[in-house]
Amino acid sequence: MANSKQMRKAKSAARARPVRTARRSAGKPSARNRVAAKGKPKTAPPRQTFVASHYSADAFEAGLRRYAQYRDLGIAAATNGLAQAHVIKMIPPCDPAEVSKRHFHDVDFQMIYVLKGWMKGEYDGAVVTMREGSCWLQPPKIKHTVLDYSDDCELLEIIMPADFDTVELE
Repeated sequence: MANSKQMRKAKSAARARPVRTARRSAGKPSARNRVAAKGKPKTAPPRQTFVASHYSADAFEAGLRRYAQYRDLGIAAATNGLAQAHVIKMIPPCDPAEVSKRHFHDVDFQMIYVLKGWMKGEYDGAVVTMREGSCWLQPPKIKHTVLDYSDDCELLEIIMPADFDTVELE
């Protein structure tokens, strides 16, 4: 009986101990790291710097669209072009003849968050009204059209990369 108890204890202890394989010398990369190093060289991500942006009513400027003003949040410069973030203030009143131009953006990432008001849009056939607090992701190159917006509409938009093309379809 004591013998089987000792055997169970020994088995249990063996399971609890980590199994060690061949040890490598300090400072030498493992075989896995040497293989990875021979593959594609890793490029360091662009250096990023701290940036803070504070609200100022006169910080809005003309930009991509005539019916919108943009407040750059300094993200493009701080990320060396990795990303861009800005607040978009829509200029009232909405003129559907001007805003309803079908287009897409050649981006890797685009997220929009409604800060104030609402915006109605069509995204690959789906018509959606986004209201204050709504957030949406526009997949790369999704065809879309702004249909309408409130007089107080303000949006936060984050895009990657900072430098991108907008392609008008009409």
